[in-house]
Amino acid sequence: MNEEKSRSSEPKADAAREQRPRRADFRHFVSITTRWMDNDVYGHVNNVVYYSYFDTAVNHYMIERGVLDYEAGDVIQFVVESGCRYFAGIAFPQTVVAGLRIARLGNSSVRYEIGLFADDEDEAAAFGQFVHVCVDRATRRPVSLPPALRAALEPLTI
Repeated sequence: MNEEKSRSSEPKADAAREQRPRRADFRHFVSITTRWMDNDVYGHVNNVVYYSYFDTAVNHYMIERGVLDYEAGDVIQFVVESGCRYFAGIAFPQTVVAGLRIARLGNSSVRYEIGLFADDEDEAAAFGQFVHVCVDRATRRPVSLPPALRAALEPLTI
């Protein structure tokens, strides 16, 4: 009985995790066109494709700002953590609008948070996060975020 009582008095799942992010929660947006091949046999975009949308949104932003030289830059970024919460399906031929923000800007790492919105929806169909760590291209050892990268990411920080 005491165990039953203590379980029922525990707080429900973290409300912030359950809440669907809205467009207003993000600082920058990138439109991504879904492709026929993104759908799976169940008629919606397969879960693994969402991660490619996250990667596309983040890298698009950095390339636009001139702070990602993926071919020859001395500093590159590795994804060391990722996750996604799914709220509603997305399917071809919808357009995905990826909202981007920075939850944490550390010395050598960045925690990106991305909301994926189907067409003109205000609530996210999915909410993802991933962490980049800056490393030296040659040694693969962590290094500080380059000043230009930090300056480009600061406006996205919440």
